[in-house]
Amino acid sequence: MYETIQLEVAERKATVTLNRPSAMNAMDFTMMRELADCFEALHNEKEVQVLVVKGEGKVFSAGGDVKMMVASDDFSDFGTIMGDIARLVKAYYTLPMITIAQIHGASAGLGFSLALGSDFIVAEESSKLAMNFIGIGLIPDGAGHFFMKERLGTVKAKQMIWEGKMLDGEQALALGLVDYNVADGTASVVVDQIVGKLLASPILAMIETKQILHNANLSTLEQILQGESEGQVKMRQTKDHLEGIQAFVAKRIPQFVGE
Repeated sequence: MYETIQLEVAERKATVTLNRPSAMNAMDFTMMRELADCFEALHNEKEVQVLVVKGEGKVFSAGGDVKMMVASDDFSDFGTIMGDIARLVKAYYTLPMITIAQIHGASAGLGFSLALGSDFIVAEESSKLAMNFIGIGLIPDGAGHFFMKERLGTVKAKQMIWEGKMLDGEQALALGLVDYNVADGTASVVVDQIVGKLLASPILAMIETKQILHNANLSTLEQILQGESEGQVKMRQTKDHLEGIQAFVAKRIPQFVGE
């Protein structure tokens, strides 16, 4: 059904697995579109009350596919991609179920934005978590601004985005960017325990609370997604972004000039 992701539904639980392990589950145009389609379709799965999102292979997701960005200089096409990202985020944020991100290895850029949109985030202690768009001269997308502000407040969110620092599970927990920091290799076990506890709770009341709070934030989320879309198209045309992605591919330190 999907090329780049897997969806499994078992009774009241669904699992979405990012499935490009040879590319560190980096999100190419296909994965972004498939995630948007999948999350929209899950709105119709009335029996499902918990959704787990995880990555196949060694990492959760390295973020947007930088090699794809290098190959694509069609900015109208990039606007379409931002539309798919907006669909993905809105569908995920408004899901009438409890969402859990199960993180091992890297969760960076757009991959980290997706994780931050979850109700619970479980990260292994050696995870590499980063809102690192700044390193290639871009701004966060996938509502990264919205989710960082939700968890950190405006001032700290700005500083974290500007720094683009790589965090491990313990550091992310201390900041409140994840909810559980667990031993390496145990994320799936801990997530299973959380799922069991949720399904043994009055979960309809929990989902109702989620929907009340999330619906109140929807206009802000939409405003930020629009700002990210316009801002990202602008940033894609800067000298600093071109230098950032060329340096990334060449594995050298970028020389930014503020243009």
